[in-house]
Amino acid sequence: MATVAELKAVLKDTLEKRGVLGHLKARIRAEVFNALDDESEPRPSLSHENFLINELIREYLEFNKYKYTASVLIAEDHLRKEQGRGTDTENLHTSASVKR
Repeated sequence: MATVAELKAVLKDTLEKRGVLGHLKARIRAEVFNALDDESEPRPSLSHENFLINELIREYLEFNKYKYTASVLIAEDHLRKEQGRGTDTENLHTSASVKR
């Protein structure tokens, strides 16, 4: 019969192999940051340049498979909610050579 410690170890290994554990840790981190965020202090408006920089960072993270870091950035990044902008290359004003 397996002990509780052995069952915990197997469960942890299984969740790590499936990538679930990393995702859960990233979500918890993002929620902690959201809970600590001071809502009384308004965020500065997001300029087009900052929007572009945020999207480039997000794309870099996702391209390099830093999906948990990207999920924290996306959770903290209120630009989609605040400004309702899309992420296509037309909105970013990138050149045709950069388009996929």
